[in-house]
Amino acid sequence: MKIPRGLEPLIEDGIIDSVIRPLKSGKEASVYVVACGATIRCAKVYKEANQRGFHKLAEYQEGRRARGSRDQRAMGKRSRHGRKQQEAAWKNAEVDALYRLAAAGVRVPQPHGYFDGVLVMELVDDGAGAPAPRLNDVTPEPEQARDWHRFLMNQIVRMLCAGLIHGDLSEFNVLLAADGPVIIDLPQAIDAAGNNNAFRMLARDVENITAYCGRYAPELRTTHYAHEIWKLFQSAALRPDTELTGQHVFDETTADVDGVLHQIEEARREAEARQRGRDEAEAA
Repeated sequence: MKIPRGLEPLIEDGIIDSVIRPLKSGKEASVYVVACGATIRCAKVYKEANQRGFHKLAEYQEGRRARGSRDQRAMGKRSRHGRKQQEAAWKNAEVDALYRLAAAGVRVPQPHGYFDGVLVMELVDDGAGAPAPRLNDVTPEPEQARDWHRFLMNQIVRMLCAGLIHGDLSEFNVLLAADGPVIIDLPQAIDAAGNNNAFRMLARDVENITAYCGRYAPELRTTHYAHEIWKLFQSAALRPDTELTGQHVFDETTADVDGVLHQIEEARREAEARQRGRDEAEAA
């Protein structure tokens, strides 16, 4: 096949030897099956900002930092240099996340390097040499759905223990390898400690996986894993091997509105008294 323009530098530099075929093309990138010597891998070629359908929403960008203070300031000002740095940060996010999560024992494709805007990584297969199907493409038995759900909840926990939240996890970006699910597509991964939307995104990831598995094991729909996980995370009690129950006791205590308003009024009076004291001291 004709070598895609984005892969030409990697061919010239001997990083890959040949392009076998396209694997998929999405909003953010095009993925190709490539040969690296005797090993078959995949190469993800990121699209430029003006070619992407996925817009870099502020909720995903919050908490991401450039590598230098000058670049960080430029990103904040949205200058030409800042936009270039933001684009680089977006492309680097998945690379950084893959290395970080692979080191933490999360089931993601093994990365093999990032070159000229191209991520080279493991080709996840089905055990027979063909690319692995997405979770959405298979119909599990109830017990299999429970196993996958339990496994993916643990993967979400491991990701959070590594400081990250996928941010767009669903049955469409989980591959089913011969030895179990593998999580893919991480350019929108967020810093759990630096993003105010962290819990909402975690809850959405959990809900997406639960909704899919719950089609085949309906009792999963009544679980509350997101709240359980987040409570453990906030109390620094979450561990990669934490055994989850899916249960959570919600605080149903009625808010004491009158008490809160009273405290606000007291604080206002104290502030006014302090200001009067300052004014009288200055007048004297």
